[in-house]
Amino acid sequence: MLPNFSYVDRALVKWKRREFEFKSFLGLVKSIDLSSNKLSGEIPKEVIDLLELVSLNLSRNNLTGLIPTRIGQLKSLEILDLSQNQLFGEIPTSLVEISGLSVLDLSINNLSGEIPQGTQLQTFDFDSYKGNPALCGPPLQKKCPKDEIKQDSPTDSIDGNMWFYISIALGFIVGFWGVCGTLLLNNSWRYAYFQFLNKIRDWLYVIIAINMARIQRSLRS
Repeated sequence: MLPNFSYVDRALVKWKRREFEFKSFLGLVKSIDLSSNKLSGEIPKEVIDLLELVSLNLSRNNLTGLIPTRIGQLKSLEILDLSQNQLFGEIPTSLVEISGLSVLDLSINNLSGEIPQGTQLQTFDFDSYKGNPALCGPPLQKKCPKDEIKQDSPTDSIDGNMWFYISIALGFIVGFWGVCGTLLLNNSWRYAYFQFLNKIRDWLYVIIAINMARIQRSLRS
């Protein structure tokens, strides 16, 4: 007769100077690599419940559907490769919550929309997102519709030019009559103004005469 054994479904694991207690052996899973297995269907929700997962590689399969919105709860994830599948929809914003993510490959899918902005997702290069024609925003060169600069129509350009010239004409008229009106109404200002013009004329005459004399001397020498 075999002695009685007590079975405890629990383990204490140290990983990168951190200590974890698992109540299920499934929780011990740190890495999953199911690449190139011709898998189809959606990404199983159970995978997203492996909270201590560090590496997840499901590339080169026939997976479809959306990237699970709860993927951001995989806080320990450092490597995520979902490339070369048929995933569609937008990149979940929860993905930005995985601060330790160092390798990301979502290329060659049918993802669409804007890559979440202002996060570490912009630090990954073009190759991480290529092959998704409907995907836009940095680091891709394709701009999102909301970021595209609206081109002015010819009519708008003509109207803009017309108002520009009108404003110049009005400014000239106001300035001209402002000066002339002041001179006509104020005798002392009118006298000072013409005195100023005479001084300017004399100054210009002296400058021109000096320069002409210098030119003549240089030609003679």
